[in-house]
Amino acid sequence: MERRFRSTLLLSALLIAVELWAQSLDIVVERNVAMKTRDGVTLHADIYHPAGNAKYPVLLERTPYDKNNAAAFAESAAKRGYVVVVQDVRGRYTSEGEWYTFKHEGEDGFDAVEWAAALPNSNGKVGMFGGSYVGATQMLAAVNHPPHLAGICPVVTASNYHENWTYQGGAFEQWFNQSWTTGLAQDTLNRKVKAASNARVGNMVLPLKQYPLFNLKISDADQTPELAPYYLDWLRHPEYDDYWKQWAIEEQYASIQVPALTVAAWYDIFQGGSLRNYKGLEEHAGNQAARDGQRLLITIGGHAGMGRKIGDVDFGPEAAQFDENQVTLAWYDFLFKGIQNEFATGKRVKIFVMGENKWRLEDDWPLQRAQATRYFLHSSGKANGATGDGTLSTVNARTEPGDGYVYDPMNPTPTVGGPLCCDGEHLAPGPKDQREVESRPDVLVYSTPALTQDTEVTGPITLDLYAKSSAVDTDFTAKLVDVGPDGFAQNLTEGILRARYRESTTSAKPIVPGEIYEYKIDLWSTSNVFLKGHKIRLEVSSSNFPRFDRNLNTGKSGNDSEEGLKANNTIYHDASHPSALVLPVTPR
Repeated sequence: MERRFRSTLLLSALLIAVELWAQSLDIVVERNVAMKTRDGVTLHADIYHPAGNAKYPVLLERTPYDKNNAAAFAESAAKRGYVVVVQDVRGRYTSEGEWYTFKHEGEDGFDAVEWAAALPNSNGKVGMFGGSYVGATQMLAAVNHPPHLAGICPVVTASNYHENWTYQGGAFEQWFNQSWTTGLAQDTLNRKVKAASNARVGNMVLPLKQYPLFNLKISDADQTPELAPYYLDWLRHPEYDDYWKQWAIEEQYASIQVPALTVAAWYDIFQGGSLRNYKGLEEHAGNQAARDGQRLLITIGGHAGMGRKIGDVDFGPEAAQFDENQVTLAWYDFLFKGIQNEFATGKRVKIFVMGENKWRLEDDWPLQRAQATRYFLHSSGKANGATGDGTLSTVNARTEPGDGYVYDPMNPTPTVGGPLCCDGEHLAPGPKDQREVESRPDVLVYSTPALTQDTEVTGPITLDLYAKSSAVDTDFTAKLVDVGPDGFAQNLTEGILRARYRESTTSAKPIVPGEIYEYKIDLWSTSNVFLKGHKIRLEVSSSNFPRFDRNLNTGKSGNDSEEGLKANNTIYHDASHPSALVLPVTPR
């Protein structure tokens, strides 16, 4: 025992010494280093590495967001004993070629990994890092399994660029799609302005009104095909077809052959896809080492923000402990250097539990001990708004009237907080007080009595809903809310389902007006302790705008129609129609 204790102390001292040595390294920065892709396009990267001729593992980021933004992390990682390569992806900032989302990331990512592995200071072992679309560049490269890729660290990214990126439950993610595309279009516009200016130098034409820069017609709506052709293609492909399947990560988990640290987040717009990636790789990655090497970290915020205060809620000092850069380095210290840190505990999963605001290690996700508990919807037919008579109970009713409301696409239920990106100035994300939303007659509200003990809900959430509509198509939305004793109604997670995609997102199937259908709405996941004295609440409506596009109730898409109709929608909850919120209640 004493010998083992001394060995542990010696190892710890050695690791500390190595860390201090690494942090003292002088670094070299090489700017705009060119790499040729297999089809001859030149991509540019900045390379950060310790001075001298020693060999180190490589950390690679491929980004559409300007490689200069990674400088601080790259410098700190290089001082820690890594070669860091930050590359602008094809068609962005300093790299040549045409930018089109997802299209080139697999092959370009393969080429970049193999190029980086052969750099002078590389030891041949490459890991990738970064979040959001930078997570997509990792996943798509990993699907092509370049030989020298040894690990990935995808942060808050999706598994399917149709269902949990561009659409959800068949509804178009309007706020994200338009906000994100707007940001991307700025660099595309800058490149076109630069090209026009270069053309002017070599072509001083007459008449003077033909100055090429001004002929860009940047105020003309027809510029969308030039600035964001992919956005129009997203609208042309509302269903999960071959356009989307060619890039779907979840169709290709078996092609990924490396360990991954997946970082997800409550309130993140890609939370559903991140959790699917972890589970899909744990079960289906291409070899046993990769399957065994999967790790999951679930923090709070993601695209909704970071730190202890997100939205209107302060999650306490432990929430502030998350630092994406430090987590990334700790992952690769463990994976590439064998350092016995938090990833060596034997626990695959670490989650932040809201409500009690604590971190917790778990064996896996979802939690095996969580018990799927059905909270049935109840009312006497007047569940409209928070002042209505809607309740939740674990006992189903035999006979109850349904709850009706009018959904008007010209007066939709507004988005208040939640999983949003990428314009917090105009629509703030994260946890927000829902009381204003709950005052509307087109929002049905069902609540438990005040809880007599703390109740933890950790895992996937679904709503099994029985409903009818006067329309040939409509939407149904659901939101899980934690109501405090002071009335503050904190949104936790939410979902939507477009009626015509109730059976599948691969093909539309209109509903028959007046007929009752069963709808299973995926609210993704959460981990929250509903404290004693709080209430568990469910909101049901037919819109969450502008997060999702409005259903016009006509069967037509908002892509090619402006005319909408009011829909009379009714939610049923009785013995024949047992509408229920299914919560993973976790023993404590």
